[in-house]
This record gives sequence, structure tokens and C-alpha cells, in this order.
Amino acid sequence: MSRKNNNNSALKRMRIRMSIRKKINGTSERPRLSVYKSNKSVYCQLIDDLTGNTLAYSQSKSGDFAKGTRTEQADLIGQDIAQKAKSLNVETIVFDRGGYPYHGVVKAVAEGARKGGLKF
Repeated sequence: MSRKNNNNSALKRMRIRMSIRKKINGTSERPRLSVYKSNKSVYCQLIDDLTGNTLAYSQSKSGDFAKGTRTEQADLIGQDIAQKAKSLNVETIVFDRGGYPYHGVVKAVAEGARKGGLKF
């Protein structure tokens, strides 16, 4: 059996994701910024885990965000979600990298959110 099996890597990411989720929790005052990336797009959302509601979301599939590289799109997505959080009177968040390593697209989302004024 090959070591580069997609099921193994997906299972490994799921285990990492669950260990992260045990440690962090979002509230309405300090929601969780969850990041998901696909091969073509970047998605992020602010989640209140106490009620299970998504407060705001942003994605790179539509509008001006669909231009440029995925890293450039991620930076714009981070700035957009920060602007939406400001309109909800949210200034501090908990960052959930979703089991991905903190570099590239995930890091660009975080830096874009910091540029937009969010603290975490």
C-alpha cells in the first residue's frame, strides 16, 4: 500500500483539526475565524460556537476576490472578513487554521485580517 494515499492525508488533517477544535472555542464577543481552502478557492467565516451560528463569511469565488493568485485572494478575503467583523462590533477573534499549516494561504488570511484591524 502506498504512503501517499489521499485517505491517510485527509484522516491526518481531520485529527489535527479536531485537536485544534478541542482547544479553541468562539463566542459572540470573540468569534472563531475558520479557514478552509480548496484547490481553487479560499473560504473563511466567523462562527459563534455557543449558538452554532455563522456571523459573517467571505469567499474568493466571486467579485473582485477572484483575481490574482490564491495568496493575494486570501489577503483580500482576510481584509473583507475584518471589515464585516467591524460592522458587527467585533474586534478580537480566535483563529482556527482548520488543520492546515500556518503558511501560504492560511497565513495570508490571518495577515489580511490583521491589516483590517482584527486582533488575535
